[in-house]
Amino acid sequence: MRRRAGVEAPLLALMLGAALAGPARAEPGATKTFRDWIAGCDNTRSCTALSLPKETDADVAFLRLDRAAGPDGAPTLSLKLRAQKLEPRFDIELALDGAPFPAAGRRFAAQSVDAEVAEITLPPAEAEALIAAARKATALTARIGARSFTVSLAGSVAAMLWIDERQGRLNTPTALIRKGTAGTAPAAPALPVVTTRKASGKPLPKAEAQALATALRGEINRRAPDSCEETPPGFEDADGVWPLDDRLRLVSLACSRGAYNISSQFWLVPGRDVAKARPAAFEGSGSSPDNELVNADFDPATGQVSFYAKGRGIGDCGAAGSYGWDGSRFAILGLSAMSECRLIPGDDWITLFRSEAKTGG
Repeated sequence: MRRRAGVEAPLLALMLGAALAGPARAEPGATKTFRDWIAGCDNTRSCTALSLPKETDADVAFLRLDRAAGPDGAPTLSLKLRAQKLEPRFDIELALDGAPFPAAGRRFAAQSVDAEVAEITLPPAEAEALIAAARKATALTARIGARSFTVSLAGSVAAMLWIDERQGRLNTPTALIRKGTAGTAPAAPALPVVTTRKASGKPLPKAEAQALATALRGEINRRAPDSCEETPPGFEDADGVWPLDDRLRLVSLACSRGAYNISSQFWLVPGRDVAKARPAAFEGSGSSPDNELVNADFDPATGQVSFYAKGRGIGDCGAAGSYGWDGSRFAILGLSAMSECRLIPGDDWITLFRSEAKTGG
């Protein structure tokens, strides 16, 4: 019987590395860590760089830089806080290596969400000044009254240089780091459009659906013994059966369980003939087998499968994304990931693939 307590660091690295490779039809981007910073770009060459809080910090602050590809892609730089007992509204004072930033000592107004999350977006002039100052400065300090938060700048220049290279900006006027006097960044690749199909067949009664799932589990374990563990009492609803059309059914089986992750295998079954079941492979998932996802669910109204694989219980690292049924395969729709477990919330994980999803008939 297989049991997974979660996506541990080596497995997480393997999972992300495989996912980033992807097949030829979909090319998710890549991430790279530079000392205390991590950067990544998606399939449209839209890029993000994040500072990484210390592993020992309970309350954290981090910088997030975003930039779209193309000649008109302008950088945005935000400071984000995750801390307890933040006031609804407050001022933030910034300092670079102890010196006020900006030099005039300007304060930035901020407001919190649920007294735990806050964000300020630096105006373009201050963002440009901070990017330039990162060449020599080592740390940015954010002060809120008597409280202070430190953001390391170690690796920030290398991360931004890496983004410039990925976006074709090196030695052009729009480069973040290595600027030139001529040239322009190439246009961004087109956003892929995926038309998904909703489940259109007649649903099976619950008892018949459970019987089909049980039969499929037996067939899978006949092909590969112990590849999908038995369903324990109380977990029957973790399996799912959906009619993709009048002849083909999508079946998900919860095959392994851990403290905070459930891994499910997805299969395509013609009618009730489990002997002819075939894996519902997910394009570029990087999982092994490639029809297995973590904490996944299917939405029959859109034909989309979403997943959220936690690297550890608090959910500050891992991978999340979605796939869409187009009538013949599950195409990747979106993917975000964070390989460093540093209290970065899921909303700030780096996007590695994006698309325009449309729901067809």
